[in-house]
Amino acid sequence: MENSSIGFIGAGNMANSLIRGLLAQGVRAGSLWACDIDEVKLAALQNECRINIGTTEQLAQNADVIVLAVKPQGIAEACIGLASALGDRRPMIISIAAGINLTQLQSWLGDDSALVRCMPNTPSLIGKGASGLFASTSVSDEQRSIAKTIMDAVGMSAWVNEESDIDTVTAVSGSGPAYFFLFMEAMQESAKEMGLSDELSRSLVYQTAIGAAELALSSPEHLAELRRRVTSPGGTTESAIREFENGELRALVDRSLKAARDRSIELAEESSKK
Repeated sequence: MENSSIGFIGAGNMANSLIRGLLAQGVRAGSLWACDIDEVKLAALQNECRINIGTTEQLAQNADVIVLAVKPQGIAEACIGLASALGDRRPMIISIAAGINLTQLQSWLGDDSALVRCMPNTPSLIGKGASGLFASTSVSDEQRSIAKTIMDAVGMSAWVNEESDIDTVTAVSGSGPAYFFLFMEAMQESAKEMGLSDELSRSLVYQTAIGAAELALSSPEHLAELRRRVTSPGGTTESAIREFENGELRALVDRSLKAARDRSIELAEESSKK
C-alpha cells in the first residue's frame, strides 16, 4: 500500500470521501490521482487535497489501483476508455458501481483483469461506512489487502464468498441506512404527536439511535440479550415490543430485505442486457 499509486475515475462524493479518508490515514497526496469530466469539481478537489489530476490516459499509466467511481449508467463508457488507455498494463480495478457485475466489467476491461466489485453505503461519506467486496480470480492476496485498506478508509469492509452475496450486502448495508432513517422518522413523528417539540423529538431519537448502535458495538452480548435487559416484565418497553411482534415486524423486515436483494439481481440483469 505504501508504494501504490491510486487513481479515481470520477470525483464525486464517494471518491471525495475515499480520497480524504486515505489522506487521513497517512497516504501521500502525491500517490493519489483523479480524473473527471467536471473540470470545476476536479480543480476543487486538487486545491483542497493537493492530489494529482489529469486525463484517463495519465491516470491509466500512473496508477497501480484504479477506483471506478462513476455512476452505473456511465461505467461502460468509462471502462472502454480506460481499457484503451491501459494497453498492456493490468492494475487492480475496484468498481463501486451498483448493479454492475464482474462479467460485465470483464467484457469491457478484459477477462484477465484484476477486478474487485464493491458495495459501499452512504455513511461512507462521513467515514462510518460498511462495504462488501468480491474479487475476481486474477486478484492477488496483496491486491486484496490493498482493496480492503482503501475501503476501510471510510468505515469497515469485509470480503464475501460469492459474487451473489453482493446482492445481499446491497440489501443489508447498501440500502440499510434508509431503513433506519424510516424507523427514526416514524419514532420522531410519534413523539411529536404525543406532545414533544420537533427539536426535542429529533434530539431524543437521534441520540437514542447513536447510543443503541454504539452500545451494541461495544458489548459482547447478543442483540437479543441487550434487548432483554431493557425490557422489564410488565414494563413500558415490553408493551412496545409486544406491538412490534404482533405486527410481525421480523417477518416484515425479512420480506423487505429479500425484496431489496431480488431487485439488486434484477437491476444487474437489466444492465447486462443493455
